[in-house]
Amino acid sequence: MNTLRLGVNIDHVATLRQARYSTMPESKNAEPDPIAIAGICERAGANSITAHLRADRRHIQDRDLERLRENIVTKLNLEMGNTPEIVDFALRLVPDEVCLVPENRQEVTTEGGLDLVANKKELAGTIKRLHSAGVRVSMFIDPAREQVDAAVELGADIIELHTGKLANAYTEKIEQQELERLREAATRAANFNLQVNAGHGINYRNITLIHKIPHLTELNIGHSIVARAILTGFEAAVREMLALMAKYRG
Repeated sequence: MNTLRLGVNIDHVATLRQARYSTMPESKNAEPDPIAIAGICERAGANSITAHLRADRRHIQDRDLERLRENIVTKLNLEMGNTPEIVDFALRLVPDEVCLVPENRQEVTTEGGLDLVANKKELAGTIKRLHSAGVRVSMFIDPAREQVDAAVELGADIIELHTGKLANAYTEKIEQQELERLREAATRAANFNLQVNAGHGINYRNITLIHKIPHLTELNIGHSIVARAILTGFEAAVREMLALMAKYRG
């Protein structure tokens, strides 16, 4: 029986801070502090902290990640696009894991998985550099056979399955189709000895659907936990999600 691990994405803690303090990040009044929240999440049982350093620095800042690297006691998972500046930053930071994601400046949140087939050449060099620094590499992909196979060819350690279409399914038929795709992709990846994670759009209601996907090791959840924490506080929000995840049978 698998025990599902939880990675808490703290991007939207920084989003709230940036709404007021984007022009004065060093202000002694700048709040909330993502690093303080990360500590609360860890104490509540989170297994890792995830943060996405975007090219436009819309929420998480370089200094946030440097402080996270110095202060957290679990695992730091850096989500990032495959751009030279961000890759260089990751190699200086040396997080425990990097999750390579697509990045579009206009999007509110990451929509869709990274196309490994179309970007194989550019990704190969980045993965090699990250591996040389001792960083495990994850690929955020749509649940498609060719994407899983490309992750294997590229030497990825982990895939993170994009669960957004399942989370947003508005009919039972679409839900079932997407669930089947996720199940097939997870099984295929596990057969190649890839670690299988999942993320995007997972909340306290639809997590029952996630339980139907086999071979999962870790869920990365951000917006839903941050939203719940406004009502309950972060410790209760994380503990509640972990309690729902404890029913996973793999």
